[in-house]
Amino acid sequence: MTSEISHQQHKVSFSSPRGFLTTFKSDLKETFLPDDPFSQFHDEKPHHRLRKGIQYFIPIFKWLPNYKFSMFRFDLLAGITIASLAIPQGISYAKLAKIPPIIGLYSSFVPPFVYAVFGDSKHLAVGTVAACSVFIAETIGNLVSPHDDPALYLHLVFTATFVSGITQAALGFLRLGILVDFLSHSTITGFMGGTAILICLQQLKGFFGMKHFTKNTDAVSVFRAVFAYKHEWRWESAVAGIIFLIFLQFTRYLGSRKPKLFFISAVSPILVVIVGGVFAYLIHGQDHGIEIVGELKKGINPPSIQYLNFDSKYIPAVIKAGTVTSFIALAEGIAIGRSFANLKNDQVDGNKEIIAFGLMNLVGSFTSCYLTTGPFSKTAVNYNAGAKTAMSNIVMAVCMGLTLVFLAPLFSHTPIVALSAVIFSAMLGLIKYDHAIHLFKVDKFDFCICLSAFFGVAFITMDMGLMISVGLSLLRALLYVARPATCKLGKVPNSTLYRDTEQYPGVAAIPGMLVLQLGSPIYFANSNYIRERILRWIRDEQSKFSNSEEDIKIEHVLLDLTGVSTIDVTGIETLIELRRTLEGRGIKVAIINPNLKVMEKLIASHFIDKIGKENVYLSVGDAVDCCKLSLQKLKPNDAV
Repeated sequence: MTSEISHQQHKVSFSSPRGFLTTFKSDLKETFLPDDPFSQFHDEKPHHRLRKGIQYFIPIFKWLPNYKFSMFRFDLLAGITIASLAIPQGISYAKLAKIPPIIGLYSSFVPPFVYAVFGDSKHLAVGTVAACSVFIAETIGNLVSPHDDPALYLHLVFTATFVSGITQAALGFLRLGILVDFLSHSTITGFMGGTAILICLQQLKGFFGMKHFTKNTDAVSVFRAVFAYKHEWRWESAVAGIIFLIFLQFTRYLGSRKPKLFFISAVSPILVVIVGGVFAYLIHGQDHGIEIVGELKKGINPPSIQYLNFDSKYIPAVIKAGTVTSFIALAEGIAIGRSFANLKNDQVDGNKEIIAFGLMNLVGSFTSCYLTTGPFSKTAVNYNAGAKTAMSNIVMAVCMGLTLVFLAPLFSHTPIVALSAVIFSAMLGLIKYDHAIHLFKVDKFDFCICLSAFFGVAFITMDMGLMISVGLSLLRALLYVARPATCKLGKVPNSTLYRDTEQYPGVAAIPGMLVLQLGSPIYFANSNYIRERILRWIRDEQSKFSNSEEDIKIEHVLLDLTGVSTIDVTGIETLIELRRTLEGRGIKVAIINPNLKVMEKLIASHFIDKIGKENVYLSVGDAVDCCKLSLQKLKPNDAV
């Protein structure tokens, strides 16, 4: 009697399904606007909405009116510090991309201004990154030689940057940042580690002062080239490189052990460049096998929009380079921005970041810049220097502008080996051994995904390594979809809780009933598996009773649909077929707690009419209590 009263108190809602427009709006919102960005405009006067709208789409108008001089002191120090890092990195990464070094300096002048206006992160520092630089060189270099036709090669790099900007801006405006999530943490870890190894190996050319090298990027080709041209090795260059590298690693170690001394590791690359340049100038380094950067012209960015090249011969490679690097840059930049925001309990709007990256690369492609994002090293320095707002990027850009106008020629004597040491030191920080070990301990499949990206990049090509890793990630997602989790529930003693019998071996089985919990959407990809898995649960349960002395058989199968987020027509047909099969064996089927979406489809398909509203329950407890009553009523009849 108590159970009947309890069941009556907790009624299942069988309200009519919502209209198509209502459900479509709800699905659209959850897909593209999960953070509900426009909630802040509700119940606001029109002029307030306009102001908030401008602040939302152009974040500088949100923080600039409240900006104080006390904040500028921190931003000034941070901006100058990251500018000192941007100079050697800009030159170094431009060399990786096989473009003139001055382009690397240009790329740290215009894009930071754009990001400061549209970016949402307080701590992200804008600049070029090694992985994208190498990928651009590999993809476009296979089509056009940067040595035989440097002008065309550079124009295609600008065009690839334009494609990246268009791709990123489109993803942001259409709020498709969800696509970036397909680059999983394990993929990024392996890809960055493999890229770091690949780049470190390529720096052997600069370390040994070699003039000839391989065009391929894989580790085997690099080692072959190093030993094939060993007659070009220069001990002077190697000694200088080792000294520079030891100094850089020591300062990195010092900065990591004592965070207050972060500025030492931040300025060490520019010190290496300056000291190396002075040394090379005084001893005439080129006469001793120490190659230098060469001419760097004064002046700020010239326009490059007229150089964008959309010739059909080159456009496939350009689109490939631009699209892939746009996703890599977004994955790295957004992850880094959010990581540092979390340290201050701030939030970063991913879609606004995507738009900011897209706009700065679009503008950059028009002003002689190549692809930029938010690199980890500069952002970490910016954060540790105490940056309060994106003003630090503006300070950095001003410093870079002054460098371009007045100081650029001074860096023409920078030794290539010094840049190789700077790159080598930076890349060692991208090899996350601890992350890989953590993946191995927690999830072996994630570890395999990480390794596939690592070895694919290092020993095949960057794009193949990335494709293999993403392919394995998608395969894993498909396995989760096609083989969803199901479990049998039992009652926890002295409670009203029902839990997985495998996770909690002490839970009690319910005689005559089998309670199964489904943990995923039910649709065409997994419906057949779910049906077969439920039938196997029933066979396994009945075989246990047939081998025991107790004469108990399964008379009720209760399907807990709490974890089923949605169902399609194939899934509904599967449930109908399953019910028909089980009732043919004398087993009744009931369902528990279908959510709104699932219930609407079950009502619209008349499944509820077929199974009966009395066989739909709000909780496992309600279902078990009612089925017990049914079993108790049947026992006297059986006896008669």
